[in-house]
Amino acid sequence: MTVKKLDHVVVVVEDLATMTGFFKALGLKIVGEATVDGAWLDAVYGPGGIDADIVMMATPDGLGRVELAQYRQPQPMTVQPRPAPPSAVGLRRITFEVTGLNEVLTRLGEVGGNLIGDVAEDVGRLRLCYVRGPEGIIITLTERL
Repeated sequence: MTVKKLDHVVVVVEDLATMTGFFKALGLKIVGEATVDGAWLDAVYGPGGIDADIVMMATPDGLGRVELAQYRQPQPMTVQPRPAPPSAVGLRRITFEVTGLNEVLTRLGEVGGNLIGDVAEDVGRLRLCYVRGPEGIIITLTERL
């Protein structure tokens, strides 16, 4: 038995609409929306009363997915310092391969994304950069040349 694939990554957000817009600007599509609550979630996650809205988004090829979750209960909590330093334990960033990197950066800038540093190039093979989006999320963008 072995892992077949990575199905999706969950990102807990404060503002579901803003973060959905950010990932739409990146090129992901909404493939599902739901409100989740109930005994099963309470049993999985611990203290009862879980209540959250989720948006499932997928890359254009359908192979990569990001689930955005905004909790009403339990109360959302922000980890300090914010944004967390790169050495903080936990998920630090999500990497996406894109085409038209400059155009993607422009679209992300229109919805609150900020380029961190410069776009690096590996001698005609790859362009790479980091973008800090709303709520401090960092994504890596790569473009094969």
